[in-house]
This record gives sequence, C-alpha cells and structure tokens, in this order.
Amino acid sequence: MLQPKRLLSIDVFRAINMFFMIFVNDLSGVRDVPAWIDHVKDNEDGMHFADSIFPLFLFIAGLSIPLAIGRRLDKGDSFGKIAGYILLRSFALIAMGFFHANMEEYNSAAAILPLGVWELLLTLSFFLVWLDYPETLAKAKKYALIGIGVATLVVLALLYKGGTMAAPKGLAPSWWGILGIIGWAYLVCAGIYLLVRGNFTVLVIAMLLLVGINVGMHAGWFDYTIWVINDGASVSLMMFGALVSLLYAKLIAKGSYSRVWLIFTIAGIALIALGFFVRPYTEGISKIHSTPAWVFICTGIGILFFELMIWLIDVKGKKHWFKIIKPAGTSTLTCYLIPYIIVAVFYIADFNYPHFLNFGTGGVIRSFAVSFIVIIITGFLEKGRLRLKI
Repeated sequence: MLQPKRLLSIDVFRAINMFFMIFVNDLSGVRDVPAWIDHVKDNEDGMHFADSIFPLFLFIAGLSIPLAIGRRLDKGDSFGKIAGYILLRSFALIAMGFFHANMEEYNSAAAILPLGVWELLLTLSFFLVWLDYPETLAKAKKYALIGIGVATLVVLALLYKGGTMAAPKGLAPSWWGILGIIGWAYLVCAGIYLLVRGNFTVLVIAMLLLVGINVGMHAGWFDYTIWVINDGASVSLMMFGALVSLLYAKLIAKGSYSRVWLIFTIAGIALIALGFFVRPYTEGISKIHSTPAWVFICTGIGILFFELMIWLIDVKGKKHWFKIIKPAGTSTLTCYLIPYIIVAVFYIADFNYPHFLNFGTGGVIRSFAVSFIVIIITGFLEKGRLRLKI
C-alpha cells in the first residue's frame, strides 16, 4: 500500500504536543503553580497534565514510523539504505540527548567555560551538524560547516566538567536525556518495523513482548533491565503509535471512517481502564518510574486524541485553526532546541524574569508566552531554510 507523504492530523497532533512540551519545560522554573499542571512527585502514585506530554510525543513518533519507513519501502529503497537512515537518525538523537543529560550536572566552577557559553556553543553545533542544508549549497561549504560543528562538539566534550569540586568528572552516561530516550526507542521500533516490513501481526507480537517486559519488571517478576529498551516503557509507547498508524491506514483503505471511530474509541477507553486495573499490581501510576499503568493510560489518551485530530483535520479540514503553531509540527527538533539557545543567552546576560513571572498565574502566563515565542522563531527560521533534519 502506497504511503501518503504526510498525514496532517499527525503534524497538528505533534505541533500541539511540542507546544505543551515547551510549556511544561519552562514551567519547571515557576513556583506555586496549580498541582494538576505540574509533574507528580517521585514518591506519589498518580499523574498530572505534565506527566502526559513526553509519553504522547513517543506515541506520535510511533505514528510517523509507518509513513516514513513505509514510504521508503514503497520507493524500492534497499534494506541497507533504510537501515542506514534509521541508524543515523537514532545516533543523532542519542548524541544530542547524551550531551543534554550531562549538562544537568555541569560544574561552571570547575570548567573553563561558563554553563551559558557551553550550552550556547553546544546547541549551535547541533545546528551546524544536522542542519537541512539546501541542495544548491556547494558540497565543500556544507561539509566544512558540518566539520566545524563536529570539531566544536569534540572540544566541548573535552572541556566539560561535571560532578563536584572534590570529585569532578567528564562526560559519562547517567541517563540519555529526552532526545536520547526517543532515539533508542526509535532505533528499536523502526528497526523492528523494517525487519518485518510492516507486517501488522508480527508488530502486534513485538508490542506484546515489549509491554510484557514493562509489566513483568514492575510486577516484580524479574528485577533487571534490558539494555537499549530499559524497562520497555518508551519502546512500548512508540510501538503502540506505529500499530495505531498502521491500523488507521488499513481502516480508511476500506473507504469508511465509521470503523475508525468505533475501534479507536473502544481501544482508547479500554487502555485507560487497563491502566487503572493494573495500577495496584505494578507500582501505581508513575512517569518517573515509567510504570505500566502510566504507559496504558497515556497510550489510551493518545489514541483518543489522535482520533479527535483525524476528525478535526483529516475529515473536517480545520488545519487552519492551528496555523500559528504549525512550525512546531513540521520543524519539531528545531523547535525543541531553540529554548536551549534562549536559556543560554539568559545565563550569559545574567537575565532574570521579573518576580511576578516566576510564580503562580504570572508564571503560567509566562510559560504560555515562551511557547508561542519559540514557535514563532521556529517558523521564521523554517522560512529561511534554517531547520534541523535528521
């Protein structure tokens, strides 16, 4: 089955998700916000609005896998060529996530460069290495710019100092950061999709195995994690997305949306109910601990919201309602990285928001404003072909 170039409902879903990802990331620096917006604490059983944003991004990334890989298969690309594409894309995300995770422990007192300068140079290096360079640009100039980006990353890695003054340390994997988690999950899910060439039945079996690992670990059936997939939560969320996307293609190929509404509504509600059912037996609902209840509930929410986007965008054609945030869905990685540039400049300039924007209602309004500003900047850069492509 030939794959469409893009699915507008997924682009809009991704844009909304990225808007709120920027929002909740900025909100982390705001005090006294309503509890239902903020993340649930480490030792609490439950989830708030912020706890649903990242898992939905993983689900959306899964929705895109059949479109991206399926399109390449339809074009007749070789297994090796597609595998190379998956590996390079995964490596880019894992590398960026690795640097971001280490940035959390950056020790400006021990390092040569202040944190703001290091973060700014790091983000600019990402742009140089993974920029969507125009085809009209001379190859020598393109590879020179990429080389400068790679060389800068190497220097920044050598100059990095983390830990404490008494026990400084260099770059080391503690966790992989948001982008790294996405990269590892994409490597597994896109790799499986390629190996089985999108066979729906085999992908269902793979999804059940991944979910089984997540359930088994948190139910106490075994107490070790598996390299790459860890406890299976992230890959399960992304694989759910891939399966839902494939199912959607199968259902609309029959020329009717009636089954889409019925099946997606039942599936979404059933997964949310399953999450609450397993909650007492698998360490509750927790984003921090990536429990099965959290995975099932977020997947159910993802299916229901995707269904809403299908109806609103694909059926009713209301994409213009979301025009202002469109760049967040089409230049998503660029949009994600721009706040790092803003924060770095704030560090360097020693800029702080006025007091009333750092807590309560003023802080929430600030975070909404930051999301819109970042997306507007992304749109401006997108028009000038300054966007990352991996």
